[in-house]
Amino acid sequence: MSNSQMQSSTNFELQDLVKVNKQAYLGSLESRASDPFPPSYIFEGPATVLAIAGEYCLLRWRAIPAPDVWLSTKQLEYYS
Repeated sequence: MSNSQMQSSTNFELQDLVKVNKQAYLGSLESRASDPFPPSYIFEGPATVLAIAGEYCLLRWRAIPAPDVWLSTKQLEYYS
C-alpha cells in the first residue's frame, strides 16, 4: 500500500490542513460532476476541514476566495 493510500484512510479531524490527492480525485464521481479542468489550488492546499459527515469533509481553502466544497476522505491527504 502506498503512502498516499495510507493517508487517505486516516480519520480526519476538524481544523486539519489537507489537500486533494490528484490521482484519487481524477475520474471520481466528484470530478465528473465538476469542471473538467480542476483548479490547481485544490491539489496544492492547504484547505481546512470545517465539518465531517460520514466519509466526506467540508473544506475551505484559506488563501483564495473559493466556495467551500464537500469531498470524500478517500481523495484527501494531509497537507505538509
